Amino acid sequence: MWLTTIFCVLIPFLVIEKSNGITSPIQTFTSYRYSTELQNNVADLWWTVDETKQEITFELHVKTLGWIALGISPAGGMKGADIGLGWIDQSGQVHFQDRHAYNNSRPVVDTTTTDWFALQGREQNGWTAIQFKRLLDTCDTMDVPIKSGTNILIFAYGLEDPDMSTPNGMIYYHDNRRGSRIIPLRSYGNPSPDEKFAELDYFDFQLKDYIVPSTDTTYHCKIYKIPEHLKQRRHAVAHKTIIDSANVDIVHHLLMYECNPTAIFDDNNLPDGECDQIYRQVQECSANIATGWAVGGDRIVEFPEIAGYPVGGDFEIKYYMVQMHYDNPKKMSNRRDSSGIRFYLGKELREQELGYLTLGADSNAGGIAIPPGADRFIIDSYCPASATNRFPKSGITVTTAFPHTHLQGASVWTKIIRDKKAVDYLFNGESYDFNFQFENRLPKPVQLYPGDEFATRCVYNTMNKDEITLGGERTKDEMCLHMFTYYPRMNNFYGCMNTNSQNAWKQAMNVTEPIEDYMKFQQWLRDLKWTPESINKWQEFYDNAPRLLIAGGAGNFTYEELPRLPEYIDLKPQECKKDISSKGIHETSFISLTIISFLMTFITNFFIIQ
Repeated sequence: MWLTTIFCVLIPFLVIEKSNGITSPIQTFTSYRYSTELQNNVADLWWTVDETKQEITFELHVKTLGWIALGISPAGGMKGADIGLGWIDQSGQVHFQDRHAYNNSRPVVDTTTTDWFALQGREQNGWTAIQFKRLLDTCDTMDVPIKSGTNILIFAYGLEDPDMSTPNGMIYYHDNRRGSRIIPLRSYGNPSPDEKFAELDYFDFQLKDYIVPSTDTTYHCKIYKIPEHLKQRRHAVAHKTIIDSANVDIVHHLLMYECNPTAIFDDNNLPDGECDQIYRQVQECSANIATGWAVGGDRIVEFPEIAGYPVGGDFEIKYYMVQMHYDNPKKMSNRRDSSGIRFYLGKELREQELGYLTLGADSNAGGIAIPPGADRFIIDSYCPASATNRFPKSGITVTTAFPHTHLQGASVWTKIIRDKKAVDYLFNGESYDFNFQFENRLPKPVQLYPGDEFATRCVYNTMNKDEITLGGERTKDEMCLHMFTYYPRMNNFYGCMNTNSQNAWKQAMNVTEPIEDYMKFQQWLRDLKWTPESINKWQEFYDNAPRLLIAGGAGNFTYEELPRLPEYIDLKPQECKKDISSKGIHETSFISLTIISFLMTFITNFFIIQ
């Protein structure tokens, strides 16, 4: 105990800027990389990830003088959750327990190893604050690894401390004092508050009372011209997704595209309608993805201080298309929407300009066809050196990653390949959730060079489906996209995508003529019958099918046949290793005191015997 007291006195109280709705009146024990509100005026969380030590440090503040708990859940509920639970007793001492929930009942103390460690804590102004840590992967079967991508957090609190007259302390039921949050702990974007941009100029690309059709899925496309008053080139420093408060239940995602600089429109009659109906009018605005937002993600994205997104003046892009996706499974009518996107403009130009690069599979039936009843179906794509040789000689720096699939997606990753050897993940969205899609800020910017290659994989689960899932834009269709923000900007390279080649499909269909009727091709796929054996064969087909590479940007795409996906030496699987040096000070102190106690007892007994 005395070691803990000294430790708490020596640590200064550093204040992190309160943002993201933080309401706790208690200063944090140190500064953190990330913070978020778990429940308004009830629970706030701060954390920092140390990728070198493979550990995470949390600080949880809850408006109670009883016990508080934070857990990592494998599926969103109590069952199987790994929980750290702590409290401050009347003497001011911190107590902390590693617990595990077998089901929706009182979690038990972990009987394998102790992996949650309290560092310090205090009670103040009716709140409890505890700082604690654990390894990202504890190698403990009663724990849940904190993987890259989204993580499911659960939290709860009691109104009084556990009853320590019982073994391990009796925790009384938290009733409705609980909550959950899905968030990427290792790559959170840490959005800034609106107030940070209050004094900046901005412009909006926003709908005005658009009547949403009463169909299950609608893609609405509207062309916007950069505002006339932007006579000089400016740099946007952040963007905010504006979701109409009346339609948060149906606005699923939006994508903004840059139109080809050669695109010409009637400024008094810009295209505006359902995407399929105005497809020919917006063709030159349908390929170059600039940015986007999807359900569950943060509304504000701030760009790195070194780079801004160029707009206006002599910047070559004059027109943009915003594609809004409405998911309306109840087919509700009379819904009017005014959602859109806002760009905040910096007062000065920044050193670098941002660009966007998309990897993955083409979003059509030729690129994606996933059989039903598959526990794990894999679609791989590859971007070879022949495409990335267009990178500037000095390379590009990637700052964020945005993986995107639809309902069946389980994980998305991209690996960097150099000299036919995987050197690292560009981003590993190992744990992906369709309803919580984030623009992930990379822990460290990643440098890429001409000749680098990229392997992208999307993994799907279709155990809940009884018909094939094809690539497409509807929610019940599928996508495999991995979008990245980088600098310096390349004006003619937006994407590097794959689809199965014509030869691959001709062989699968046992035909010799070119496949030109897309509707008949889709119907052929839908008519396929599936068994476990045919699903395995379909995976083999995808693993070995020749690909068509599509790389570049609108008006400048190049096409290349890949006889098969290139082979490379993969990353070695990481074994779970637990280093004693990662243990918290409480356990280290306990071990030290135990050894000292043993030695003192041994010495005392030795002299008594003598």
